[in-house]
Amino acid sequence: MKITHIGGPTALFTYGGLTFLTDPAFDEPREYQMPTGRVMKKLTGPAIPAADLGPVDVVLLSHDEHFDNLDVSGRALLPSIPTVLSTPGAGTRIPGVQGLDKWESATIDGVTVTAVPALHGPEGAEAVLGVVTGFVLQSADLPTVYVSGDNASVDLVKQIADRFGPFGVGVLFAGAARTVLMDGANLTLTSAEAVEAAHLLAPATIIPVHTEGWTHFTEGPDQFAQAFADAGLTDRLQLLEHGVATEVR
Repeated sequence: MKITHIGGPTALFTYGGLTFLTDPAFDEPREYQMPTGRVMKKLTGPAIPAADLGPVDVVLLSHDEHFDNLDVSGRALLPSIPTVLSTPGAGTRIPGVQGLDKWESATIDGVTVTAVPALHGPEGAEAVLGVVTGFVLQSADLPTVYVSGDNASVDLVKQIADRFGPFGVGVLFAGAARTVLMDGANLTLTSAEAVEAAHLLAPATIIPVHTEGWTHFTEGPDQFAQAFADAGLTDRLQLLEHGVATEVR
């Protein structure tokens, strides 16, 4: 499995002969005016422009309602991708998107992708921030892969690990994102919670994404790496250089 971190939640990886892209966000730095009146601010652009991606077989879209997971350029890319998997709501809002219910699967050329639960904040967050999904990828003779999406619940990671483990790779959206909409509660995993998730996902190699590039993230890659070092899990952590295709250990 090779993976390239493009920035934020956006990563390109190969698995089972297919090329997958997570949460397409390809805009250059800018501000986004939200319906609530608040402003989302993007600080860094993509390491690889959308035009230079090459063929993509499947997009794994955790949710479509926030610009840091699907921005203007990412939305323009979707019609060119053969398969886009996301939430049921995204399936009704975006033509061509296949919405999957929780625990529902789709099979593409021998790779089974299952939508798994995610909670974008504390209990009750769905009423404010919408429904989010993670994904589990399985294929014969290959390690199982977990892509968390914007999930802040370690309890849900445990449910997923109990159902699908053991895992070979865990791509964790982290960064301890916060917003005034949820009174400062974490909307994604903290670094400490990512360590808890790593224990549950053992022996998976853990790859963090979505820890930088936006003003609403409060913990970056350095805090993530320190938390894993403090827990004695550095050997299971793989940090990626943006734009560089890397073999997963």
